[in-house]
Amino acid sequence: MGKKLIDLSHTVEHGMITYKGLPAPIICDFLSREDSRKHYSAGTEFNIGKIEMVANTGTYVDSPFHRFADGIDLSELPLESLANLEGVVVRATALGRAITAKAFSGIDGKGKAVLVHTDWSRHWRTDQYFEGHPFLTKDAAEFLVEKGAAFVGIDTYNIDDTSDGTRPAHTTLLGNNIPICEHMCGLELLPASGFRFHAAPVKVKAFGTFPVRAYAVLDK
Repeated sequence: MGKKLIDLSHTVEHGMITYKGLPAPIICDFLSREDSRKHYSAGTEFNIGKIEMVANTGTYVDSPFHRFADGIDLSELPLESLANLEGVVVRATALGRAITAKAFSGIDGKGKAVLVHTDWSRHWRTDQYFEGHPFLTKDAAEFLVEKGAAFVGIDTYNIDDTSDGTRPAHTTLLGNNIPICEHMCGLELLPASGFRFHAAPVKVKAFGTFPVRAYAVLDK
């Protein structure tokens, strides 16, 4: 049986702003194709690119180290928490800003990637994206921990209310070794269940966050 792949990630581009107040990525050549020609035979050329960026760029995964000094970092996240997870989608497009535990009632999230579809990604690369975004409340995060979620993703600016300095969703989920993926997109293309989910970041030591190519695998 054939498989269908659904991309759930934003494209990282030179100069784009993911999180207000953090610098945009700088994408350029380290070695241009033109400059490389002198190193190779006639007709042969290569490009070596260079990127300078903060960890919180594009669609990214947070590990516990992002929040806790003694938390496991990207290199220590088990692949079982990032790849080939059974996935479920929670539709939260009509629930207002604060998404509470009630939104997850009836969802079997045990051992699964729970992806929260708010449709906020439609504002990506606009000023609206940074203001008034939907978020998970503390009781929602606690409910997901209680139900055994393995991974939580959301298609919005932040999984927390950015006016709340305690960051309860990050604190609760990462405190229980549940990776978080923010700035997702394309969740409207997924069924409520019946797909596998992948979002593995680069294996970097002593680093808490890194961009991912998040995607879902569906049976056609």
